[in-house]
Amino acid sequence: MELIRLEAALKDYIWGGNKLKQFYNKQTDMEIVSESWELSTHKDGSSIIKSGTNKGMLFKEYIEKNGVEVVGTNSKDFPFFPILIKFIDARDNLSIQVHPSDEYALKNENSFGKTEVWYVLDAEPGAYLYYGFKDEITKEEMAERIKNNTFLEVLRKVEVKPGDVAFIESGTIHAIGAGLMICEIQQNSNLTYRVYDFGRVGKDGNPRELHIEKALQVTNLKPIPHEVKNTSTTKYDGYELGNMATCQYFTTDVLDLKGEFTDVVDSKTFKSYTVVEGEGTISSKNESFNYNKGDTFFAPANLGKIKIKGNAKIIISYV
Repeated sequence: MELIRLEAALKDYIWGGNKLKQFYNKQTDMEIVSESWELSTHKDGSSIIKSGTNKGMLFKEYIEKNGVEVVGTNSKDFPFFPILIKFIDARDNLSIQVHPSDEYALKNENSFGKTEVWYVLDAEPGAYLYYGFKDEITKEEMAERIKNNTFLEVLRKVEVKPGDVAFIESGTIHAIGAGLMICEIQQNSNLTYRVYDFGRVGKDGNPRELHIEKALQVTNLKPIPHEVKNTSTTKYDGYELGNMATCQYFTTDVLDLKGEFTDVVDSKTFKSYTVVEGEGTISSKNESFNYNKGDTFFAPANLGKIKIKGNAKIIISYV
């Protein structure tokens, strides 16, 4: 058992920028880095172990090899590693999209659905999210508005600032707007139904595929009950700690550190530590690392005490 530093899998979707290279220490020759998959065992992009006895191994292979021993008993009923964590740099608007529920995805896609939470890292002035509908609509109206290019008129548009959190259950229509940096904690799924794409073309010069019929079957047509809000934290000696989201798939907290914080990783669950601001040190009984903005660490179940020192903001995720 050892604390592990991870190296992200990088993606270069057409809407991305280069802030992840500039400000989050992502080393690559890629011109665009739209997403960095910080903690991932997904077949579309596994992170890589960057330290210790398993250095160079795909994180996916490490989890498959060790199973519940490193993932923890809370995840024993999941058929695979439960979560995926990524940074997202939206230079341009992402498509308007929706993710199906587990029930629909398992039946129709041989995949799990996708519930997620967004933590806003940075926001240019006026940057916004699309987050559900303003008012309840029908499937017929949704289809007609997509067809006649008035779909954006019925969506709830929410301006956001750094530190804001949006919880997005499967079935929620949504999109990240231009000028946002996001940390996303989600179910381990890459299943997205693209509903509206602003008339863009892909790298091949053709319009990107839409999935309107499927989206009509899975979209929640009522306004969602959740609001975008800043996480409230509790102050302790040397740090503040607050819960961003808790659901059946994951729990994720935000640690605002100005000194020292001690965590305990027991047999029930792994923990991941994603650094979104600052620098310092993170250590277990056997390993110690310097960390900087953009780093992610994995603590296997039953590792015991984790000590984190520094001046930083860190997202802690577990099951």
